[in-house]
Amino acid sequence: MKRLAIIAACLLVLAGCKSNGTTPEPAATGVDYTQVAVPAFDADSAYGFVAAQLAFGNRTPGSKGWEQCAAWLERQMGRWCDTVMVQPFKATLWNGQTVPGRNIIGSLNPMAPKRVLLAAHWDSRLWADHDPDEGKHRNPVPGANDGASGAAVLLEMARIMSQMPPNVGIDFILFDVEDQGQPEWAETYEDNTWCKGAQHWARNRHIPYYTAVYGVLFDMVGTAEPRFTKEQVSRYYAPGLTDKLWNTAAALGYGNIFVNSSTDPILDDHLYVNQIAGIPMADIVQNSGTTSFFPHWHTTTDNLDNVSAESMRIVATVTMKTIYGDYPARN
Repeated sequence: MKRLAIIAACLLVLAGCKSNGTTPEPAATGVDYTQVAVPAFDADSAYGFVAAQLAFGNRTPGSKGWEQCAAWLERQMGRWCDTVMVQPFKATLWNGQTVPGRNIIGSLNPMAPKRVLLAAHWDSRLWADHDPDEGKHRNPVPGANDGASGAAVLLEMARIMSQMPPNVGIDFILFDVEDQGQPEWAETYEDNTWCKGAQHWARNRHIPYYTAVYGVLFDMVGTAEPRFTKEQVSRYYAPGLTDKLWNTAAALGYGNIFVNSSTDPILDDHLYVNQIAGIPMADIVQNSGTTSFFPHWHTTTDNLDNVSAESMRIVATVTMKTIYGDYPARN
């Protein structure tokens, strides 16, 4: 199962090679993050962005809903970002099927030499292979939390950060074909069937030689009972950033949500951004502490009723406090 247990490929990489060539992370500054000025995140606006994505129907690669949602996401990013780029690609799924993909990249202050990368995936899964009803295992997943919540956080952050830009370049990347990895009912399993958009971008960045000081990935950040732990890929490749985010959360009174607990590695987009692109990236991803990420993960009930606007606000606020603590708003 995707990102659920100890992943053999991750462990081999973590044991064998530190992230050679990565951009150094900024040192801890001793900033009082409770006093850092950030733009106000509108939770209702973010919730509306989740609803808008789901209104297109399934965002499975190549579908009508996918086509319409991609165009909508590009338009939304274009409202607030200085530049928007769409990176088309082809991806081969676990079963040999070839599907189209589109990574969507919006940038603030594109000429700034120092950059911060914020990312999420926007596709929804083809198969509800974790649904308690086995008869629904080949049905598509609505993907409200697993996909749409992270994309909604990026959209709202782009909207408000454009009004109060930090003293650093910001790149918002919506990765595609993240959630089409090998289903549980397949006879075999391979890790690299996941995160196709991130793999493509890491090998073919939208700007030659692009790099960033650090990156943050948002995945399943809209659950009603948020719980985020320090998973091993983040701790290995971006230990300073991971600690900074969780320390910021604790300072803001969210230590019960950003739990100071080290957990198993997770196969997610950040693995390839770290390994291939050499950019230290931390993953803010739901970890319920049980056998699944959240109760509706990869089921037909991952719908709008089970998304929390407040959870998205907390995640975005912690991230912005961290960024603006390093790079205050431009005068």
